[in-house]
Amino acid sequence: MTLKINDSTMTSDQTPHTARQEPSQRGWQVSWLPGRTLDRNSAITAMILADSVTGTDMHEGHRIWPHIQGWAAELGLTGPDAVAAISDAVAAISQQPGDPSLEHEPDGGRLGREAAD
Repeated sequence: MTLKINDSTMTSDQTPHTARQEPSQRGWQVSWLPGRTLDRNSAITAMILADSVTGTDMHEGHRIWPHIQGWAAELGLTGPDAVAAISDAVAAISQQPGDPSLEHEPDGGRLGREAAD
């Protein structure tokens, strides 16, 4: 589980979800929470939550469920609602063409023509 956090983006090696600073620089948008503007700390919480849930069989009774519930509560959600939102958004991303894990890379992770030669 590695989150990369810089001044304007947050990415993970475990989930295709991302967080981006709004162009106005007044908040953050997280891919699995469309339409919500978060502060930086809440965006980090959202990314930790997505990182922890993606690719797992997360359910009540899981050993880290208390953490999932706590992080979700910080975002005004229940644990089950957060898990569902993250999973639904991952499924939607998976149906899109291209590799979403490269979405944050310049040129979609593809080498420029000059670099490939």
